Amino acid sequence: MNAYAVFAATEGEDVNPLLPATYDIVWSIVCVAIIGFVFYKYVIPRLTKVLDERTDKIEGGIARAEAAQEEAKQTLQQYQQQLTDARTDAARIREEARTQGQQILAQLRAEAQAESDRIVASGHAQLEAQRQQILTELRSEVGRTAVDLAEKIIGQSVSDEAKQAASIDRFLNELDQSDAGIGVGR
Repeated sequence: MNAYAVFAATEGEDVNPLLPATYDIVWSIVCVAIIGFVFYKYVIPRLTKVLDERTDKIEGGIARAEAAQEEAKQTLQQYQQQLTDARTDAARIREEARTQGQQILAQLRAEAQAESDRIVASGHAQLEAQRQQILTELRSEVGRTAVDLAEKIIGQSVSDEAKQAASIDRFLNELDQSDAGIGVGR
């Protein structure tokens, strides 16, 4: 009822229902000032501190991320440089191996050619030795045959060694000359 009484008492006056009473405005201002003071003294510094810490963390995180990114770029550049160096070394090693292979091949060919020439020369020497041996055997055989024929023709023995050797040599020389004359005519 009391509210009705206040309302009834104010009915006679022109009161704007949208405007509060003066004591409400004063007490509201005092409460807002106290709350504002408490906010200004305690809440805002803590909030500022938290925001500053958060800003530092974010900026520190960005700085760390930029540092890590820079380190990653340097590591990538080092890796690429090492890779380039490794490829260069590999190409150099391949070229050296190719050169050494060609040198070894040339050396083996030269050794094989030298061995082949030595074998051919040895074969020629053996053939020449066999030819000389055969010629010597043939001369002695022809000489004995000539002496036997001469003894049969003459009817006496040709026993003198010096005469026998001289006649064999003369006969063989005549035979060589006649062979050389026949060989030239061919």
